[in-house]
Amino acid sequence: MRTLDSAAAFEVAVGLATDPARRMLGITGAPAAGKSTFAEQLVAQLTAAGHQVALVPMDGYHLAQSVLDELGLADVKGAPHTFDGYGFVALLRRLKEAPGEPIWAPRFDRGIEDSIAASIGVAPEVGLVVTEGNYLLFDEMPWATVRTLLDQCWYVDVPEELRHTRLEARHRQFGRSAEEAHERTFGSDERNARLIAATAPAADAIVHLA
Repeated sequence: MRTLDSAAAFEVAVGLATDPARRMLGITGAPAAGKSTFAEQLVAQLTAAGHQVALVPMDGYHLAQSVLDELGLADVKGAPHTFDGYGFVALLRRLKEAPGEPIWAPRFDRGIEDSIAASIGVAPEVGLVVTEGNYLLFDEMPWATVRTLLDQCWYVDVPEELRHTRLEARHRQFGRSAEEAHERTFGSDERNARLIAATAPAADAIVHLA
């Protein structure tokens, strides 16, 4: 397995973006590892360099907050069964197998804690689709299908202390008290993080961010 820093990751991504066929790159890691920021920065760099790239996060497939409340799953939001995994797989398959058509994907808005349908456009000329999310390497269905649709999948790794600090700060930013943020970080989020960490050996590369 390779180890990549930001510069090496960019070079590999350029190779994918310049392939004649549309390529799919996955970026995964535990909550608050920095995968979303890394994916956004990578796509921005590639776009600035003249490549046609789109970012389609997995988080757009969170079940609606009203559905989580109805099913009694709000306290474990972020666990594998709180996403529409089959819907996400269907989107990736369409992106992979039907590159000649415009495709619209949902986006998760942390401000309202819900997804907004058809808010990310992927044009036919896009040569590289980057997707990021927690369960891209998870080996249970329907998630196990995701890996078969990705050309490469990278795992973002950061020290646990830093990740926990970031996660608590994120929860505080979106309205939780200090006690609630700590409980969520070391409760359901930590259970999910351990589940995700176990998938790291299946990655094509480990990304270490400065």
